[in-house]
Amino acid sequence: MAAVAALNAVEVDYPGPKSGRWRALGPFDLVLNAGETVSLVGPSGCGKSTALRLLAGLEAPTRGEVVRAAGRGETALVFQSPTLAPWLDAAANVALPLELAGVGKAAARRRAIEALARVGLAEAASSAPRALSGGMAMRVSLARALVTEPRLLLLDEPFAALDETVRRRLADDMLALVAELGCAACFVTHNVEEAVYVGSRVVVMTPSPGRTAYETAVTAPLPRPAGFRATPLFRDTAETVSARLAQAMEGASA
Repeated sequence: MAAVAALNAVEVDYPGPKSGRWRALGPFDLVLNAGETVSLVGPSGCGKSTALRLLAGLEAPTRGEVVRAAGRGETALVFQSPTLAPWLDAAANVALPLELAGVGKAAARRRAIEALARVGLAEAASSAPRALSGGMAMRVSLARALVTEPRLLLLDEPFAALDETVRRRLADDMLALVAELGCAACFVTHNVEEAVYVGSRVVVMTPSPGRTAYETAVTAPLPRPAGFRATPLFRDTAETVSARLAQAMEGASA
């Protein structure tokens, strides 16, 4: 698999009290390959979102380097909140990144409606955000992220505010779309089972400053086959990841 992006020994320091500095992340290494989803799981404040900002180019590391493959390098982000513009309908929200990239309004709307159809919301193209349920709004946000056919998809706890049934459905939809595009994806979550379900690899991070405490591959097809959550592979991997996360947190507090 070809690497799309990588963090090489990155460290991020922020200003602290009395003109000091504190380390939020690192040293931390991560490679994202085309066609795979890497889940980052760890305690609050361990630097998971900081790692996403580095990958997105929204922040520069204090030390280390961020590497991105040459060529088509669009990056799309999906956050916990759908962040839809309330004055635009669903299709116009999805079309926005295309229009900002110079695509004509008519062509952008046509592609936006196609993207909405891919997430099962073709009939909601003209709906205002206030008319959408939480799950529908997140589908619109996912369609907006994927409409540019990004090479790198970054997801920061996108399903955290949704109920379990909707979370599971959206996880399957997200994995199907990532497989269709062949992009690399990095998925941040606090939920161990969710991390194992969506990740071809799962990285457990230590408390701040975030480092890799444990990494494992989840050797099952993506998208996941029906009934995957009931398999010994899923249950055993989730238990192992949970145990390693607990060990990392205990080690930090010892």
